[in-house]
Amino acid sequence: MTAPNIVLVEDDPPLRTLTTRALQENGYTVRPAATAPEMWRAFEQGPVDLVLLDIMLPGTSGIDLCRELRRTSDVPIIFISAKGSETDRVVGLELGADDYLAKPFDMDELAARLSAIARRNAPRPEGSQLEVGRLQLDPSSHRARYRDASAALNRKQYSLLAHLMRNADRLVTRSMLLESVWAYSFSPTTNIVESNMSRLRTALLGLGCDPIETQRGAGYTLRSDRCA
Repeated sequence: MTAPNIVLVEDDPPLRTLTTRALQENGYTVRPAATAPEMWRAFEQGPVDLVLLDIMLPGTSGIDLCRELRRTSDVPIIFISAKGSETDRVVGLELGADDYLAKPFDMDELAARLSAIARRNAPRPEGSQLEVGRLQLDPSSHRARYRDASAALNRKQYSLLAHLMRNADRLVTRSMLLESVWAYSFSPTTNIVESNMSRLRTALLGLGCDPIETQRGAGYTLRSDRCA
């Protein structure tokens, strides 16, 4: 099995060296970078399975790099930053990051976060396609299909729809989605669920399907009778 490839973007030399060594000892292949140009060069060297991204970088910030990455890639991103407030965590998640780790962090905690992301993003076995009525979700291609139309979904849209389809006709609360899709048990004051749900609904409407019903103040329900 090929070792997972991590691009580590950290401008502090001692921390970059320490983190690189710790990740390598845990079986990861690491391409360290200190700036935005170095990060892009690391991407040119081959496939990337995850990005560890410091927020405070010289020149282009980690925030801007995350925005640029999300325009073209669904690669998992973990923000690492000395700013550790709940507000900072929420901002990171809303930008499309998969997790947020405050400095100083324990290497065992980092390894646990990496393992959790790997489990959430592990491909499901072939043949485990989800179906509710005529709405289908293909785990091998991350495409939603309805009748003769199909649309590609990003990782968050796929995870949201998969969770709703597995719980068709049942209420799925906002907290349940935060924990399932973002692996956070807290419920911050943020529109992270709402904004991602809005993009998912737009994608489904493009297929001619509108199965998601909002239960104000409670959550969402995927109605099977709307997928006929």
